[in-house]
Amino acid sequence: MSVAPLRILMSHQAAAQLAAPVRRVLGDRAHALVAPDHPDAALADVAFVSRDVTGASTKHQVLPPTQQMYDALLRAERLQWVHIHSAGADRPVYVALRQRGVGIATSSGANAPVVAQTALLGLLALARHWPLLLAAQRRHAWAPLIASGLPRDLHGQTAVVVGWGPVGREIGRLLQAIGLSLIVVRRTAAAPAAGVRTVADTDLHEVLPAADWLVLACPLTQRTEGLIGERELALLPPHCGVVNVARGEVIAQEALVEALRERRIAGAYLDVFAHEPLPADSPLWDLPNVIVTPHSAGFSDGNEERVAGMFLDNLGRWTRGEALAFASPA
Repeated sequence: MSVAPLRILMSHQAAAQLAAPVRRVLGDRAHALVAPDHPDAALADVAFVSRDVTGASTKHQVLPPTQQMYDALLRAERLQWVHIHSAGADRPVYVALRQRGVGIATSSGANAPVVAQTALLGLLALARHWPLLLAAQRRHAWAPLIASGLPRDLHGQTAVVVGWGPVGREIGRLLQAIGLSLIVVRRTAAAPAAGVRTVADTDLHEVLPAADWLVLACPLTQRTEGLIGERELALLPPHCGVVNVARGEVIAQEALVEALRERRIAGAYLDVFAHEPLPADSPLWDLPNVIVTPHSAGFSDGNEERVAGMFLDNLGRWTRGEALAFASPA
């Protein structure tokens, strides 16, 4: 009696790139790479959702090619686990799959250095009053910062970093390298490193008044949704800047807009938003103390290879009966 091949659902592009590496991982095991439009997609045992699948889609605006993959995932009743290109697994399709017992393995850490570098860029741009300088450039105006107010020295300032996963740790390393002190907020107060103050998220309010910078690098969970609201923003000092490379839902966006408008906080670098794409009529586009980027802090030309390597590693683990790396509980 013949054994059915292991069917792995992935995009046409991913299949073209990974056919040979998958063969090396699986050895003699019979297998087939099936795309969402393949008749056998509904029989998939494993799936890989690469960056080309989501493309320009967001959690709130799913374009047809992405929806085709999501529909295939939801129809695959034999599906056991899915590897996704992102570090977060909060899209509704992944929530639905977890609820039915499908394992979700993320690519946590694949783009951590890139996200951290972008967060640092946003922080430095705000700290050095880059929005003012760029606005002057567009006006062809010679406007030295002596007239508008000198930037504060970064050395000795304090960053409150919320989240201590791969992204948070790399952000912390970079901030320490340029002379900032850290206060880390995480689920528990276990010490992340020597000389770094750590508090549990239940004690967040105690450390917000000390923040020169509030850096959000945590996953979106029931604990973190709405973590930074009107009360928390009111605890920040007026010179504080906010950097969000986590998820838009971690911070109450309307409260943030009001705090920025009224200069109750100094500024914000935002890569993520409550609704994406950010609506064209959002005031965040035009606030002079805000830098907006389109959820692209982690984009780089090396991510694809790193994510593919993580998927292949998980495929090997699974075939050997080992636990998946970075697996969300089913």
